[in-house]
Amino acid sequence: MNRPKLYLLIGAPGAGKTTTATIIAKATGATHLWADNERHKLFTHPTHSSAESSYLYEKLNADTEQLLAAGKSVVFDTNFNFHSDRKKLAEIAERYNAETIIVWMTTPLDISRKRSVGSHERRNGYAIHMTEDQFNAIVAKLEPPTADETVIQVDGSKVDKDTVIQLLGLR
Repeated sequence: MNRPKLYLLIGAPGAGKTTTATIIAKATGATHLWADNERHKLFTHPTHSSAESSYLYEKLNADTEQLLAAGKSVVFDTNFNFHSDRKKLAEIAERYNAETIIVWMTTPLDISRKRSVGSHERRNGYAIHMTEDQFNAIVAKLEPPTADETVIQVDGSKVDKDTVIQLLGLR
């Protein structure tokens, strides 16, 4: 039996995390836990408050643990920009002998910014309402991967299935 994998994503808003997560889930059969989608299922009018986010991530962490315990791989699609959050999930994965892989979206910031800031379009089914200040605040807090993390770098400028599959060694 193959060892389950836990894929965690890092990157700026608009870097291509959800597009990449979708490709990984389809290519590997992993369960795609998409935080934005789950937030909208749980809350009719999401506020992104601290309490709302705490509830959401407690649920998603528990879902991740349950799936890994069942031997299933998981693509946890949210912004794991904080090392402490990645470490917490890696510890859960370790309990179930699952490998943690960090997918670091190294998309140039000007491209990510253009996709995220001031846009009135819908992306991945949701309207984007991000200001320049919000974008900059998220990017400023991004903690790059550390030497103890298994990392795959993906330039999300133009994410395509073949490139992601090749980078993850799925061929």
